[in-house]
Amino acid sequence: MNGKNFRMPARRLATVATATALAAGPAVLAGAGSAHATGDEGRASAVVLRTGLDVSLLNKTVNVPLAVSLNEVRAPQSAEKTALTAELNGVNNGQAFSVLNAEVASAKADVTATKAEASTHLAHAELHVPGLPLLSVVELGTVRSEAVCEAGKPPVAQSNVLGDVTVLGKKVTLSAGGPTEVKVPGVGEVRLDLSKRETTSRTAAATALELTVSVNPLKLNVAEVEGTLTLAKATCEAPAAPASAAPSATPAGDVKPQGAPAEAGLAETGGNSMTPYIAGGAIALLVAGGGAAAVARRGRN
Repeated sequence: MNGKNFRMPARRLATVATATALAAGPAVLAGAGSAHATGDEGRASAVVLRTGLDVSLLNKTVNVPLAVSLNEVRAPQSAEKTALTAELNGVNNGQAFSVLNAEVASAKADVTATKAEASTHLAHAELHVPGLPLLSVVELGTVRSEAVCEAGKPPVAQSNVLGDVTVLGKKVTLSAGGPTEVKVPGVGEVRLDLSKRETTSRTAAATALELTVSVNPLKLNVAEVEGTLTLAKATCEAPAAPASAAPSATPAGDVKPQGAPAEAGLAETGGNSMTPYIAGGAIALLVAGGGAAAVARRGRN
């Protein structure tokens, strides 16, 4: 009578232990598969002209900085102007000073979930600085820059200057191998760096033309200009690539009971993803079964 009272709980204990061990595996895998990472957003910007000039008047008794960005946009924007001006106190009788005149002066930037890109375009442009109202620092045919950053792909930066280039009234030939220097006695000097491009694993930057200017007409010290001018710059940063999808959990219903035929790949690999949980369940079953058998023997004795 006592043996019958102990045998049933032992069997139930073995059944519960086996079910718990087998159910634990899919639950753990399902929890791991639910995690996901979010990527960073991309960025893009474009600017037609950026100035960093120091304008000195009347033997440097008056310093007027000219640090402006013209037609600058950040994604998602676009801008287009043909005449760009800058306000400078004490220059041009207090009137707005025209820094750039062009038939086309456009800047565009755009960002999507997978790509960031920016571009600039200048056509038939003339660049002026204070002190040289009639003589342009540089005249250009066509200038373009583009930067494209796509998630999971190498960024691309490209720029070019097409057509004739005239610096301080002199026609010049630009070289991508190094800076081009132009000196005009009684006027000043300009150094031009052509097509500067930089890329990293996620960013790109392209500048069509960068000028280092030093102008002092006839060294009269009426208007001395020094500094840099950046023409047609585009930059971008790619959105972060999406994280690869985690493997889905194996459903509990796919676990084969003991004694069922093994999976095709089991002989080669020695097991599958459920092997630890099946083994754990088998051990629990053997332990519980062994305990039940021991109890039964004591009951018979």
